[in-house]
Amino acid sequence: MDGRHGTGNGDLGRLPSGRHRLSRDFVAGHQVSRILAAVIEVAGTAGYQGLTVDSIIAVAGVSRATFYVHFKNKEDAFGQAYDLLISQLMEKVLAAVRDLQDAPARLRAGLGAFLQFLADDPQAARTCIVEALAAGPAAAGARDAALAAFAQVIADDVRELYPHYPDPDLMGESIVGGIHQVAYSRIRRGAAAELPGLLQGLLSAFAVPDPQRWGPGAPPPK
Repeated sequence: MDGRHGTGNGDLGRLPSGRHRLSRDFVAGHQVSRILAAVIEVAGTAGYQGLTVDSIIAVAGVSRATFYVHFKNKEDAFGQAYDLLISQLMEKVLAAVRDLQDAPARLRAGLGAFLQFLADDPQAARTCIVEALAAGPAAAGARDAALAAFAQVIADDVRELYPHYPDPDLMGESIVGGIHQVAYSRIRRGAAAELPGLLQGLLSAFAVPDPQRWGPGAPPPK
């Protein structure tokens, strides 16, 4: 395992056995990072149905006892791995749009970051986009919350840039829902690498509000 899933603990190779000077907190954090990376690797390869505690600890290189020190069960481990991936994805999207004021530019940059994140790590993409639907009610709730958070980013932009637009929340929900479904279908059939190439087509599918009608200088709708 090479730590490519970005669990935030640098080199995820095995720690030295026997006596060492590593702090207890470092060891615990390293173990959690290895386990979360293993969850993403297994779920992203074998699917949620193939995710077991045995498969996780085999890939992570930790004992069963160590797993249960940090996680209640495989559902707990999957949920934390999912939360980690969504946090990283949101960070990428927000960083891409942070310094942009133009609405089309913000949509292009944010969507481009979203698609590239998924294409760069197909296992992570499958875990957070496809397998979350098979992981039970808690994961489904986390998925719904993540989609709502992304939709809120768009809705907030619409409110700021087009204060007279009638339903920013519905617009955000529609855009995020449509993009998610396109991503889901590509990832499910093993074509995550195609996602960045869909950027222009997806952008063309959504109409940016007319600033003359909905912008700050437009007359309020009657």
